[in-house]
Formats: sequence, structure tokens, C-alpha cells
Amino acid sequence: MKKNQKALKADLHVHSKYSRRPSQWILQKISCPESFTDPLQIYAEARNKGMDLITITDHNRIDGALEIAHLENTFVSEEITTYFPEDGCKAHVLAWGITEKDHREFGKLRENIHDLVLYLRNENIAHCLAHPLFSINDKLTLEHIEKFLVLFNSFELNGSRDASQNNCLRRIIGRLTREDVHKLADRHGIEPFGNAPWEKSFTGGSDDHSGLNIACMYTEITGGCGKEEFLSLLQDKKSVAAGEPNTPLSMARNLYSIAYQFYLSKDCSLPLKKSLFFRFTHNLLAPGGTNRVSLFQKFKQAWGQRKSSLYFRLLDTDLVQNLLLKEADAIIRHTGQFKQAAGKRPEGSGGRDKLWQEFVCQASNRITAHFSREIQENLKNARLFDIFKTIGSSGSLYTLLAPFFISYGLFSREQEFARKCRQKFLHEPDKENQDFRIAHFTDTLEEVNGVALTIRKQAAMAREFKKDMTVLHCRASTGGDCAGDGTSFAWERQEKIKSFAPVHTFNLEEYPQLNFHCPPFLEIMHHCFENAYNLIISATPGPMGLAALAVSKNMRIPIHGTYHTSFPDYVYSMTRDETLEEAAKRYMGWYYSQMEVVYAPSRAAADEVEMLGVDPKKIVIYPRGVDCTRFHPDKTPRRDKKRTTLIYVGRVSREKNLEVLAEAFIRACARINRLELKIVGDGPYREEMRKVCAGLNVDFPGELGGDDLVRAYGGSDLFVFPSGTDTFGNVVLEAQASGIPVIVTDRGGPRENIINGETGVIVPVGDPGRLAGKIVSLAGNPEKLKIMGRKAREYARARSFDRAFLDTWKIFEEKTLNRVA
Repeated sequence: MKKNQKALKADLHVHSKYSRRPSQWILQKISCPESFTDPLQIYAEARNKGMDLITITDHNRIDGALEIAHLENTFVSEEITTYFPEDGCKAHVLAWGITEKDHREFGKLRENIHDLVLYLRNENIAHCLAHPLFSINDKLTLEHIEKFLVLFNSFELNGSRDASQNNCLRRIIGRLTREDVHKLADRHGIEPFGNAPWEKSFTGGSDDHSGLNIACMYTEITGGCGKEEFLSLLQDKKSVAAGEPNTPLSMARNLYSIAYQFYLSKDCSLPLKKSLFFRFTHNLLAPGGTNRVSLFQKFKQAWGQRKSSLYFRLLDTDLVQNLLLKEADAIIRHTGQFKQAAGKRPEGSGGRDKLWQEFVCQASNRITAHFSREIQENLKNARLFDIFKTIGSSGSLYTLLAPFFISYGLFSREQEFARKCRQKFLHEPDKENQDFRIAHFTDTLEEVNGVALTIRKQAAMAREFKKDMTVLHCRASTGGDCAGDGTSFAWERQEKIKSFAPVHTFNLEEYPQLNFHCPPFLEIMHHCFENAYNLIISATPGPMGLAALAVSKNMRIPIHGTYHTSFPDYVYSMTRDETLEEAAKRYMGWYYSQMEVVYAPSRAAADEVEMLGVDPKKIVIYPRGVDCTRFHPDKTPRRDKKRTTLIYVGRVSREKNLEVLAEAFIRACARINRLELKIVGDGPYREEMRKVCAGLNVDFPGELGGDDLVRAYGGSDLFVFPSGTDTFGNVVLEAQASGIPVIVTDRGGPRENIINGETGVIVPVGDPGRLAGKIVSLAGNPEKLKIMGRKAREYARARSFDRAFLDTWKIFEEKTLNRVA
């Protein structure tokens, strides 16, 4: 140590290859039982990072510390796993400058944290509580934190934990008073230790298991001149913590590094070690390394790239691991920053973390796309057993992404507990969580349907009323506008619309309007972590809905689902296959049973959800509304009194019972000759319906939006909606807001959106005769149509979208904030 040095620095929390960590379950998921970081490497790396004193704190072992004990400026230390005897809650205590005798005593005492701490005090051993706000075995409570504040005078700011935990701990300790400590001591029957036990100190430690982040946080003491004085000043609470904590990206790269080091300890094929992928991985995951690349090395890299290309062409691509290696090699070869990293180790740990995440994202997306194409091809050719085989193989992707699942999930739980600590000990609002933030996942947003229309309108209302809701969806391109309802959205400028480029898109030949986009899951999970949402709402049970469920479960974000569509009925209408209908029912029942709350737009929809097997206690009927400003009789032209115009708006498909409408219209025209029908929308039944209605006054203008749709409503006299599968029916309210009465069926949600006999009429579902009779009856009484139209408008005004949105938002908040943790 130089004499003019002002402070001694030490990373007091780093692990060697002898570590047996409490998080062993995490590492088993990637087939690696323990770290392979060598103690001598730790020593060298710590010295390179500017540490004056070096120690290793393995879990309940001192082998690693003893291996470097003969070197300059080292001392023996240990991280002791201990327990609260009353409930088994684990804690980790760091003890520095110990002997082998102390280590043996720790083994006898560590089952009881009170006995262990008493021994450390009596033997005058410098010690502190490691990562105080981290729940090691999911038993940590706020009561345990209170006990910690009395038991310990020194607390670690941990380099592998989330910054919110370290910041929260600083604020709690900074506000601690004498009265607080004595009150907690009396409450828990624990005797405080030392002079001014309300004055605490901090140490810093990297908690590094891989060798990548040694000294990311460290302990600094000003005025020390050697390890003996350093340890003494630690006990005198003269230490401060310095450095920066980790992020989920750095933790994930650490886990990959541990697995990689395990791999290096085994034999691997020579071609693989010479591959571009191996060199890229080594530069990002191996500890240490050099940035110097000699001319001979460049030649070897170029030659190795040629050999690796030949090697990957010979691989059996049916094997998941070989597919991964092939895709990884291609990604690196065709991405400039990855190819550069394969030749030269990138500078900066944060940059390497981000680079590795981007690589894993691309690799997982390409493999997901590969399996998605296989599944689609197997479905198309009815290769049932091949589908199951592909699905089973694609499950191996979990191994690839497991470190990120673990990291994001762990950091999210840490943030959640830190929020509880702030509310408990700081007695102030959670500044990071004052706004209620919702992530609204949907598989449909640009299409012309009730679900997409509702979500787009909710997004507009959220902006208008300054509510924090972000809509997450997949679309084939992330640029351009959406004008499905006549409202243009410049997606790049919509900060509350987050579009993800799909990794693959399923196109159904039989139903071209339905496309299923496979989302980039890792990107979505990172987005949700960065935005710290309070609630996830899943509008659809498709791929984005599954992504929402996975994010919710992994990151412990509450998830609510909205039930918009009777999907099993749609499946049967399209296929006439009862087996597929039953499969759809089972899937929908499983999916919505995972939700904490299920919102249904009508009583009929709520009954459907309950019939799927969902707990009735989870189901909430929530208000839905209509834009009475946009749909207004004053915005419509005068109607031709010589004709009675019927209108249908929606998807032109069999599940909407349009063949019933076609038959009813044919019968009605046979009884009255001044009828005309407008079919607004598109779908697979459109051309067939045109043929069925040939020779009659039927117009098919296609999909309409904006003012065109408003004029279409206004130019009509009667709205006819024969569907029995709709859970709500936005178009039914739109028609009434436009001042025209409606005909709906006695099945589904639309019948709950009219006043029978006043704003419209209800007919039996699937009965063209009864439907034709009502059409003729109303068309023959223009005065009655006019009166019903006025009442329809009055009814719709009481169902305004603004009021419904604010009522719904209030329900979202209450159901989330009042949930039982």
C-alpha cells in the first residue's frame, strides 16, 4: 500500500469455486451445481480493480479464503447461513478476520441467529448482515427487518441486488433514531449492542459468483494503514460502501457465465471451440480476458470461421442444441457488433451485459420462429404427433432463457419488498409507485372488431384523463398508422402504445382475417421490468395473452383478464368440429382460471366464463360505453322515406349468424318490396352471402371507419344483429347512439344493451322466420321506428364511454390495491 493513499478498499463479499450457495436451485436449472471461479483468479482480479485488501466470503466454508491466505493483504472470512429459530427464516452474516476455530464454532451456532451474533460480539469479530432486504427462502417479513435493526450495527449494500433495495436500506438507516431502536428492542426482546446502536454503518460487497463483477461494490475506510486497523475500523462503524449494484441483465450474464465455466471444465469438440460462437461467448462470459488481438490470432479467427461454417453445415438441425449453435453462429456472423465482440472483448461490464441480452434475444427469437413454422406446417398437414414432438423440443428454449426468467423475477420481487419496507419504516408515499400503471396486453389492435375498438378507445381515454396505461401488442411492422375505426394512430409517436415486432406470424387460410403473432418474450419481459407496472390486463387469450400470463407469474405482477369473445363458439362455427370446440373450452377455462380477476362486459358473458369452470368469485361485470359525441343523429344525412334501410356492422362470418340474416331478408322482401340491406364489414362469408342475396337490394361496402361509418349508421333505419356469440356488442350501442333502433337475439351480451320494446326488440337466435317477421313489422311502421330511435339515443347517452372508462379504472385500482398479498 502506498503511504499517500487516503483510503483502504476491499470487496468483502466475493465467492470462490468452493462456494455452496443457498441459491443452488437456481443453478440446477442450468445444470451447474457450483461456481468455478478460482481463488487465485479472484485475488488477481480484485487487485486489478484497485482493491487494497482481499478476502473471500464463501457460504459456510473457508477453503477459498485459506487458499489465498499466504498472499499479501489478505484475511480469512466467511458468509454464514443462519436462521431465526422461531420460523426458520434464513439470513446471511458476513464475518471477517476469523480463524479456523471460529469457523468450527459457526457450524455449531448458526442454527440460531441470536447465538451466532452473541458469539461474534463476545469474540470481537467484525461482522455485518449481508443483503438485509433479500428474502433467501421466501420467509423474510417486515418483522424480521425490525429485528435486524436491533441485532446488527453494520449492513451490507450488495452488488448483486437491485438498486431499490440498497437505496431503501440507506434511507431506513439514515432516519433511524434512538427512540426507534429502543422501541424495537422492547417489542422483540432483543438487547441492542454497543454505543449509540441507532448509528449504523454500511459495507459494500460484490456477492460475485462468476468472476465477472468482482468489486462492482466494495468497502472503503479512510485513514486505515493495514488489515488490522481496517478490521478495527469496521467494528467502529467507520466504513462506507462504494460502487454500483447489478441489474437483471448483469445477474443473468453471471448465471450464463457460471454455466459457461462449467462447460469449459468439460471436454468439448475441437470444431466447436474454434467456432465464431465460442469466441463471442468466451469474450462476454469468461472472467478476465485480454483485448489485444495479434495478427496470428486474427488469422486463426478467420480460418476458424471457415471451419466453423463447414462444421455447422454438417450439424443435425433436428436437435435443439445444434439448431441453437447454427442460428447463433449465423447471428454473430451477420451482426457487426457481435462479430466485433467475437474478435475483441468489449469494454465495460454494462456494455457486455446489454450485448449479451441482445444476442440472447435474437437467438431465442430465431429459434421460436423456427419452431412456430414447424408447428404451422404440421397443423396444415394434420401431422398431430409431429406437433407434439415440436412443442416438446421447443420447451428446451426455457433452458436458454432461464437465467433471464430468474433475474427479472428475482429483481421484481426485491422491488416489491423494498416498496413494503418504504411504506412501513419511512411512513411516506411510495414515490416510485404513486401512479397506478397498467400494461394492457392484446393480440388485436388494428383489426376491425369490438375488442380492438374498445382498447383503442380506452387508450384515447387514458391519455385524455391522464391515466397511465400502455397497450402492448404485436404487429408485423412497427411503423405506419392504424385507422381501423377511422382514428389514425402514428404508432411511433404514441408513447402509451408499445408495439413489438413478432418473431413469426400464423396465417389461417380458412380465416385470413385472423393472424396470430408470436411475440418476442424476452423483450416484453424487459419492457415490463423497466416500466414497473402495477397491473397487467390481458384482453385476449392468444400469444400476447400467454406472454402476459408468463410475465405476471415470473415477476409477480397481478394479472386481470377481460372476456370479450366466446371463442369456443367461433371455433365450432368455423370448423363444425365438436372436438375442437371442446378443446377450445378447456383452454379458455384454464387460461381465465389463471387470472386474479376476470372482467365480463355483460351478465351473459359472466355466465359463459363461469360455465368454463372459472371461480365465480373472480368474475366482475364491468361497465362498457359508447362514444356519444362521434355517433350522433345530428351528424347523419336525411333518410330516404321511400325505403327502409337495414344495416349490419361487424365481421362477415358464419359465427355471426349472417346466413340467418340472409334468409330472413329474403323472406321479408317477399312480403314488402321497399327494403334494402347494407352489410358493413368483411370476412370469409362475404362472397357467399353476396351470391345468396343476388337479385335483392343488398349493398356490401366493406369495412368502414371514421365519418364513413357514422354516415352508414345515419343513412339507415334499423340495425339488425343476428349474432348469438357476442359477449357485448359495441355496434349495438353505436347504432342506438346514432338514433336508430336495433334487433338482437336472445343469446349473448347484446340483449343486455337495449330496452326491449322501447329501443329495440329481441328475437330467438337462429330463427329466420321470427327475424323476418320483426323486420316487416317495424319497416311497416315508420312512426314507431322514429320514436324508438329517439329513445335509443337517450338510452345510449346514459352509457357514455367517458363515464364507463372512469368507472372501470376505479375498479382496476380497487381490485389491485386491495388484493391479498
